[in-house]
Amino acid sequence: MRVLGLLGGMSWESTTLYYQHLNRMVRDRLGGQHSARLLIWSDDFAPIAQAQAAGDWEALGDLLAKAARDLEGAGAEALMIGANTMHKLAPRIAAAVGVPLIHIADATAEALKAAGVARPLLLATRFTMEGDFYRGRLAELGIEASIPHANDRERLHAIIYDELIQGRFEAASRAAVVAMTERAAAAGADGVIFGCTEIGLLLTPGDVGLPVFDTTEIHARAGVDFALADGEA
Repeated sequence: MRVLGLLGGMSWESTTLYYQHLNRMVRDRLGGQHSARLLIWSDDFAPIAQAQAAGDWEALGDLLAKAARDLEGAGAEALMIGANTMHKLAPRIAAAVGVPLIHIADATAEALKAAGVARPLLLATRFTMEGDFYRGRLAELGIEASIPHANDRERLHAIIYDELIQGRFEAASRAAVVAMTERAAAAGADGVIFGCTEIGLLLTPGDVGLPVFDTTEIHARAGVDFALADGEA
């Protein structure tokens, strides 16, 4: 089994989900007492969030590139960024190391195409929804993702940073995000991407009337596929 290196703490709420998914998936695949071989780098998220808000992506690139090199040096055979937003820095991180970077958007696009979904709604942070690094990559892979209207994007961004990352899960926020999916369905969306790794803490697939693609789970599965590709336990 290959060793996966996870760049986490962005936020620790979603890193917890990654740890659970990766270990459960390995156990389900191999059975018995098996669990994932993992190296996890987890930083204090508050300075990262401040740098995001300030647009200081250069400093964040330096931080994550060093962390990636540290994980590789410790024995990681592939890397995963445990956050959709921080995939804005994926090219910088991939260039810093010699091991593969398992990209969350690539794994998500594969899952969408396998399900025949081509026009999903992307629910994510404002950085991810409004930037080209994520939707553009999906488009290159044949997926034309839509995003909520501007007011909804601001509301969703606030829900993520002011509530979900801080472990708060409000019924009013759940209803607001469900309403966003309903408006998208009426406009022709054929699926919903939980494109922030914390959204699955607020909503379940049963809350949404469209096929749901939880990127945390999808990404974890791609990591386990890589880790077990050599067939060794």
